[in-house]
Amino acid sequence: MELQKIILYYGFAPISDPEAVKLWQKTLCESLGLKGRILISKHGINGTLGGDMSALKKYVRQTKEFAGFRKIDFKWSDGTGEDFPRLRVRVRDELVAFGVPDELVVNAKGVVGGGKHLKPREVDQLVAERGDEVLFFDGRNSWEAKIGKFKNAIVPDVDTTHGFIQDLESGKYDDIKDKPIVTYCTGGIRCEVLSAIMIKRGFKEVYQIEGGIVRYGESQGDESLWEGSLYVFDDRMNINFTDKAKTIGECEKCGGATSRFRNCAGLSCKDLILLCDDCAEKPENLACQPDHTRGKAITQVG
Repeated sequence: MELQKIILYYGFAPISDPEAVKLWQKTLCESLGLKGRILISKHGINGTLGGDMSALKKYVRQTKEFAGFRKIDFKWSDGTGEDFPRLRVRVRDELVAFGVPDELVVNAKGVVGGGKHLKPREVDQLVAERGDEVLFFDGRNSWEAKIGKFKNAIVPDVDTTHGFIQDLESGKYDDIKDKPIVTYCTGGIRCEVLSAIMIKRGFKEVYQIEGGIVRYGESQGDESLWEGSLYVFDDRMNINFTDKAKTIGECEKCGGATSRFRNCAGLSCKDLILLCDDCAEKPENLACQPDHTRGKAITQVG
């Protein structure tokens, strides 16, 4: 069997005919035997795909032939060949569902008015120079941070990206609007939008990590500012950057250390339950709960 890989990527660029791009991408992926998820909007493309390494290389080459996608940063990781059940290519109003599709402005260079990009080493340098003044702001769903986050990060209490607008406008962050804030998310796409949204709402000095947590972890490992595991939107559920990764997650039943999310047993429920191996063996711990509402708006993959 050929070596299996997974690619995670996004590209912001004006697309005049998203439906045509959808058809092209679907046909291309099917011809190469790739599975995964791709979202397309008037603002660009966002995807994660798995399959044979040779097929993914062909996909990357052909996708970059589209003028707006030439500078896409494709992030590679190991796969199993069974990381995605099927291929889904969809058109949406937003690549990331913040609920403000008309607020985002995109040109040939990407998002207009977003935060300043910092390479991983520049993030560490900023913290070294300005210390505790620098604040990390998690741009993911709050439950993702249960197993991994930047040290002392602000984690907004939101279960989907739809919750960020209300949270930012609530006034709870007014006292930090003049501080240097580093936004972060899995692969960078959510922070492209979030940083622009924050700046429009009065945050003065906003940064984003170039390539997201993925690139930071690849560069800095587990001995700098990141701690724990990274939740990923495929059947792997999470990844570690090195064998020195801390386990910061706590089992929802016994409180023991774990980084493993499990699927709720409810057939129509998409919630995930953080359980250790022992607790996961008990069927009652996987039973659907009345407060399970998460997953209905999870469409972004970075």
